[in-house]
Amino acid sequence: MAVIIIEHKWLDWAKQLQSLAQAGLAYSKDIYDIERFELIRNISVEMLSQQTGMEMTVIKNLFANETGYATPKVDIRAVIFKDNRILMVKENSDGSWSLPGGWADIGLTPSEVAVKEVKEESGFDVKAVKLLAVMDMKCHPHPPSPFHIYKMFIQCEIIGGQPMKGVETSAVEFFAENKLPPLSIARNTQTQIEMAFKHLYNPKESVYFD
Repeated sequence: MAVIIIEHKWLDWAKQLQSLAQAGLAYSKDIYDIERFELIRNISVEMLSQQTGMEMTVIKNLFANETGYATPKVDIRAVIFKDNRILMVKENSDGSWSLPGGWADIGLTPSEVAVKEVKEESGFDVKAVKLLAVMDMKCHPHPPSPFHIYKMFIQCEIIGGQPMKGVETSAVEFFAENKLPPLSIARNTQTQIEMAFKHLYNPKESVYFD
């Protein structure tokens, strides 16, 4: 456990350096300050590559498109039940299963993103009905990520459509709580699925945060 904590602390430091460098590059005018912040960014890229296993060029390209003050990214997941089973899609990227969802889109509300992602990944038409949780990814057992990510879980109800795989998904199925498939833990964990079922069994369950 101590090793895991230390590794994640290094990852936190790298993200903080990246955030400082990004803000410095956005607001600095002095050429020497800009050079220093570029150096800090390069150091953070090396650290992130070491801790996440991603290629340095990939991480550098990801952050090269980020400007201004660094803020967390937002991942939105839709929670949908049918006959006490939960809807999941099989991800092409890793062959494992997740709740439909993805990055929040500029110009769309969280509920609109949830509805859009469900349609694209599962074929179902849904309406958003309830916010279940807002989680900081670093507080849960996800794999290390170069980004600081907030995850929003929004319960939805099916109003139409039919199961249909999407561009990023290869299968669509409903699963009982005690018969879950291999999970794509970069997207959702066992405890998060269990949290979703708590809301199914107890509609008055409080919204979880952090």
